[in-house]
This record gives sequence, C-alpha cells and structure tokens, in this order.
Amino acid sequence: MQQLFTIAAVWLALAVVAAVIANRLRIAIALVEICVGVAVAAIATHFGWFGRLGSNQQWLQFLASTGAVLLTFLAGAELDPAVIRTKLTEVTVVGLVGFTAPFLGCAAVAHWALGWNSQASLLTGVALSTTSMAVVYSVMLETGFNRTGFGKGILGACFINDLGTVIALGVLFAPFTYKTIVFIAATVVVVAALPLVINRMTRLYGHRTAAIRTKLIMVVLLGLGALAYWAGSEAVLPAYIVGIVLAGGAAQDHHWIRRLRTLTVGFLTPFYFLRAGMLVSVSAVAAAPFVVLALLGAKVGAKIFGLYPVIGRFRRERNERWYYTLMMSTGLTFGTISALYGLSHGIVTPRQYSYLVAVVIGTAVIPTLIASLAFVPRHLLAAPQVEAVAAGASAGAEARSPAAGAAAVGEAVMRALLDVETPFVDSEMLAAALDELDLEEEESEEVADEG
Repeated sequence: MQQLFTIAAVWLALAVVAAVIANRLRIAIALVEICVGVAVAAIATHFGWFGRLGSNQQWLQFLASTGAVLLTFLAGAELDPAVIRTKLTEVTVVGLVGFTAPFLGCAAVAHWALGWNSQASLLTGVALSTTSMAVVYSVMLETGFNRTGFGKGILGACFINDLGTVIALGVLFAPFTYKTIVFIAATVVVVAALPLVINRMTRLYGHRTAAIRTKLIMVVLLGLGALAYWAGSEAVLPAYIVGIVLAGGAAQDHHWIRRLRTLTVGFLTPFYFLRAGMLVSVSAVAAAPFVVLALLGAKVGAKIFGLYPVIGRFRRERNERWYYTLMMSTGLTFGTISALYGLSHGIVTPRQYSYLVAVVIGTAVIPTLIASLAFVPRHLLAAPQVEAVAAGASAGAEARSPAAGAAAVGEAVMRALLDVETPFVDSEMLAAALDELDLEEEESEEVADEG
C-alpha cells in the first residue's frame, strides 16, 4: 500500500504543478497535464526511472479510464438542447463537414504520404477529426461568447463534430459480433429509461448527503463501460450518449454538475492526461518532425478548406468566419482518447501514437492563439451576463427599501458570477456567502410567520 500511496501522491503533485501553470498561462488544464506528462516521462527515461512512475499499473489505468469516461459524460451533459433546436441546420452542416473533411484528409495523408497501413490511417483520421470541446468551451467562457448566439452555435457544431468522432471510433474499430448486439440493445434500454429513473430518484432522495444521483450515474457509466469492453468497444462511447440524453434534464442542475466536475477534474482526469503524455516518445517526435508537421498541416488545412466556405453561408463578416473556423480546428480530449485507444488495441505503434499526440497538442494551441490574437469578433459581445441579471434584480427591487434593493442586486450578481465560473472568481467563497444569505432569508421568514 505504501507504494500505491506514494505513486498517487507523486501524480497528484504533478497535477497541482500543471494546474498552477495552466492558471498562469490561461490555457486548458488538460493540455498542460499532457505536456507535464511528456516532460516528466522524458526526464525519468533519461535517468532510467520510468518504471517507477507506475504508468502501467492496473489501478492507475482504472483511475485514468474512469476519468476519461466521466469527462466524456460531462462533455455530453454540457450540451444545450435549445441551441441544437434553434440552430439545427447550422450546427449539423458545420459539425458534419468539420468531422468529414479532416477525417478523409488526414487518413489520406497518413496512408498515401506516410505509408501507414489502412487501420492506422483510419485511426489517424478519427483522432484528428475532432474539435476540442474543452478548449472551445474554456475560450467561450473567458471571452463571454458563451452567452451569444454566435458562441452557442460554435458549441453546438463542436457537439455534432465530436459525435461523429465517437460513432466512427465505434463503427470502424469495434468487432461486430453477438456481443455488439447485446451491448447496443443494453445501451438503448438503459438510455431510454435513465431520464425517468434519474428524475424519480432525484425527487425521492435528491439534494441530500447520500449523493444518490452521482452513485447512480457511476453505476450506469461503469456498467455500460464494462459491457463496451466485453463487446470489444470503448467505454467512452456510451458515456457520451448518456451525457447527451441527460443534458436537457438532470444535467440542468448546475450545482450537481459542478460537484461532479470537481470530482472528475480534481482527482480522476489528471491520471488520464498525465498518463497520455507519459506514453509519448520525445525521441520519436524529434527524429521525425516532418511527420508531425505533415499531419498538423493536413488537419488544420482540411478544417479550413472544408469549413470556411460552409461557415460563410451562415456568417458573412470576415472575423466571424475565421474565428468560427479556427475554433473548429482545435483538438484535445477526444483526439487523445482516440489515439490512446489505438495504442492500447495495437492499431497504431508507440511511435505513431507519439506523432498523433504531438499533433493533438499542436492543434489545441496554434488555432486558438491565432483566433484569439487576430480574429476575435468583438462586435458580437453582448452586455455581460452579470449586468443583465443585476438589471433584472434592480427592476424587481423597485418596491423595496434602498437597502433591500441593493442587497437583492448584490445577491443576483453573486449568483451570476457563480454560474459563469470564471477563473477570476472564488466560487467557494461565493457559494458560502449565498448559503448565508439563504439562511438569513429562512430565519426572516420564520420570524415573520411567528409574528
């Protein structure tokens, strides 16, 4: 047990270092964790200590896989169904082109230019067809575009794009046997019944310390994950579908989602992304940089040439078109998951895996930087959400005393800041303050009732 605790402590210490770096640089934590994993593995290999990191121990692989499953579930749960309904044509067309163009382009480059076999080439197409929901969502929050129709359209297109990646990964590489039929049937039954079960369990037992919804979701995700592995598929496939199904219902409880995100990002996903980085061979990438550049150019080029004309049908302004296109050209979470799936199933070699992850890291950084520096459509930024909520609270407080009105506005602003979840706000402090306000309101109501 001492060795397990020591390894876990070292890995979480690396996660803390990655979190500090990500906060300083204002970039996605997953990207930094992968880079820290690459650096630590290179140093450990140089001194002959790589085996001590324990990256291939089963308990650590389980934590990493669970982190990937929960992160995929959260990605599906972040979907706003209203966006899909109101912008159905836009998000569907942009999302499908965003998946198809790089899938075909990268697979062709890997097969015809690099000489990889057909399976490795198809896996390359899948891994580099993605759009990073994590990167795009972070950028949308920081810029405020998540509260505009423009930003919501980008997020909806990301969902369609990543859904294509998830389906392609399952269809192309999962063997189709009677186990596959059992897996599909079980997934359909569970997914159909889950919203009703979750809603009923929430009414009966929700908002208590038992955290029964979280336990039930973990049962479903791990159970379907076990079935997926039994059928020769991947556990992230049903997780994404479960998240999508719950997006319009249980996932609208933002406090519950926030707590689940804390468990996932705070404890589980560091093991996944650090391990993904540790499996990258720096020497392999350094020995063949032109392979990385060829694949990077294939992905970004295919995204640009495929998406820019299509996005032009929905967005006329130049900065809007370029910003939309470059955001759709990012990649991180699903690209890493697909690449690691290929490595663990022997579809790609460790050297090819290293190339793919290097390209994924590049696509997470380069398009984002270019879009943020040169093509931000600032004219689309609406009034901040905090001002809108505060204005609403002010209107509702006109009949009160000045002090009561000011208190209402302050409470509304705090609740808005808590919902926005910017990196500049201490969410725990705000939550504690709001709890105190709620308690004071309850005490006031009790006194009024007694009076």
